Amino acid sequence: MSASPSSTLDYSHSPTSDADEQGAPLHAYDTGLLLLRMVLGLTMAAHGAQKLFGWFSGPGLDGTGKFFTSLGYPSGKTMAVVDGLSELLGGLGLALGLLTPLAGAAVVGVMVNAVAVKWGGGFFVPTGVEYELTLAAGGAALALTGPGRLAVDRYLPGVRAHRAGYGIASVAFGVLVAAVVLLVRH
Repeated sequence: MSASPSSTLDYSHSPTSDADEQGAPLHAYDTGLLLLRMVLGLTMAAHGAQKLFGWFSGPGLDGTGKFFTSLGYPSGKTMAVVDGLSELLGGLGLALGLLTPLAGAAVVGVMVNAVAVKWGGGFFVPTGVEYELTLAAGGAALALTGPGRLAVDRYLPGVRAHRAGYGIASVAFGVLVAAVVLLVRH
């Protein structure tokens, strides 16, 4: 007898009720978190690849380095490497659900800087910050909630059972690092 979709996607339990039970039914929020992680993570990873490698019609390290220099960051090419790696590795971490709180913190840190740089342009595109705020909120939300059960973290001791403290500490770390980076900008 095969299981019906309603028996595998259960909307009636809280996210923490049986998240650590082996063989527990898949919940809709696990699938929703997977979708959010994949879209946000792969978007960030592709953006990082544009900066690092020039993929997807991106500027590569030289172009990104010049851009950072024009924004007042010291050592523009170094900043391009840090930013590109944060986006690429943070994005891949989110997509895989690997070290999710740290991956979310990487996205938050990068987006805090992007918001700060674009702040005077209003809220909406083309010069506004709504896209960057959405990405930052998504990264923070995933760091705080955890990746769900369809993630690599589920198989890693120490992070298997997501704890709110990991998410809070990671988001705070991402914001702190972003603030330090902003302080070196002139």
